[in-house]
Amino acid sequence: MENIYQHFRKDERHFIDQVLEWKETVEHHYSPKLTDFLDPREQEIVSSVIGEHLDVKVAFFGGAEDTERKRAFLYPDYYQVEQEDFKLTLFEIQYASKFIQLQHRHVLGSMMGLGLKRAKFGDIRFHDDVVQFICAAEISDYLKVNFHEIGKAKINLKERSLTEFIVSNEEKQELVTTVASMRLDVIGSAIYNISRQKLQPLIENGLVKVNWKPVEETSFECREGDTLSIRGFGRSKITSVEGKTKKDRYKIIISKYK
Repeated sequence: MENIYQHFRKDERHFIDQVLEWKETVEHHYSPKLTDFLDPREQEIVSSVIGEHLDVKVAFFGGAEDTERKRAFLYPDYYQVEQEDFKLTLFEIQYASKFIQLQHRHVLGSMMGLGLKRAKFGDIRFHDDVVQFICAAEISDYLKVNFHEIGKAKINLKERSLTEFIVSNEEKQELVTTVASMRLDVIGSAIYNISRQKLQPLIENGLVKVNWKPVEETSFECREGDTLSIRGFGRSKITSVEGKTKKDRYKIIISKYK
């Protein structure tokens, strides 16, 4: 068991235990297990833990191929997975778009204000005045009855087919840089061109996330594959660590999302 844990950070152990539980349930009951929405790091962990297991397989789907948040479906090897197994609903938010501009944080904040877990929601997407989101089908009726406003704006929900989900238009640029260490404050400073002094309070106040989880220690050690986001500055991923330069600095390649 210990050899599974050694590839991950200590704070990820609880989630690994949960994945192992899901796997055992599928093995012992010969029936599939559908999870809530997982962020990309959690999806990586599930894939790694399930691995090339002969008896239990895993598939991911979040409403479209390019979604970030997906539900995992663990199933016995004989089972034929269908899109319907993921139990997803796509809603379009109808609102007075001439007078109101909705943002991601407004939409998500209002959803969470209904007492629902973030894990019940998938991606939220915008295109011009159109706002859509994916949710777990089991909460769709609750949303229809209770989700009527975002802030002070009155809204209506219209259910759409998954094939109508807005295509992601997220662009990214590649950045190559060197850093003295892999500390979060050092990496963040290099990527976003802000001083470590300015970055420190953002980290300490929980405004910086690594792999979709707030990290409040400036000395946190980043790794290859980590996704960083700083509120107000955007999101980026450490695509690869290319070793050290002659001056003993880490050469890193970053994907910066626009």
